[in-house]
Parts: sequence; structure tokens; C-alpha cells
Amino acid sequence: EVQLVESGGGLVQPGESLRLSCAASGFTFSISSMTWVRQAPGKGLEWVTSIDSSGTVVTYADSVKGRFSIARDNAKNTLYLQMNSLKPEDTAVYYCAKGWTDRYQTAGQGTQVSVSA
Repeated sequence: EVQLVESGGGLVQPGESLRLSCAASGFTFSISSMTWVRQAPGKGLEWVTSIDSSGTVVTYADSVKGRFSIARDNAKNTLYLQMNSLKPEDTAVYYCAKGWTDRYQTAGQGTQVSVSA
């Protein structure tokens, strides 16, 4: 059973940074592409970024390009999302997911990120 546990969210002011983590279990993390998606209040899931199994290939949504950075540690079965220069429009519940871009499987509760002055 795929299990994904997100952490690291919180309330920050515009321009600040947060680092999200996702602990994965129940599948072979090291051979799986991974993805972050988010859901803003009243909206559907939005793809944010994906990383291939080796961490070599990454891709970002235009809305976060240059501000967010995805990374992984296969030895620790952990996925990360470094979020810099946060904006109010980044406010959402962030989920990690197994998969690549628009083909993914979420399995966690997500972590809330709120950006407000």
C-alpha cells in the first residue's frame, strides 16, 4: 500500500520560504517518479512539479518556476519541495504523489501552506 506523509507546512509572510518533506513507504521509491500537487481553497488539484527516479530530470509549472525546487533522497525514501519567495497565491494544501506530471497517485493528507501578511 502506497503511503505518503507530508510535513513542513505553515503560515508565512509573502517573500518567505518553506521546505516541505514527504516520507514515502509501501512501494519502491527509488524507481518511482514523484510529483507535488496543490489544492487552493475552492479549487481543484494543480500540478506543481515532478522529478524522475534518479533526480536528474525535473519539470515545473510556470507559476512556480524559478521559486520552487524539487529534490529527493532515495536513501531516505523522502521527497522535498523548497519553496522560496512565497506569494499569497501559493496558499494551498500541498500533496506529494507517486507519478509524473498529470499522471499521479496521491496517498497522504497533505500539508497546509498559508502565505499572508
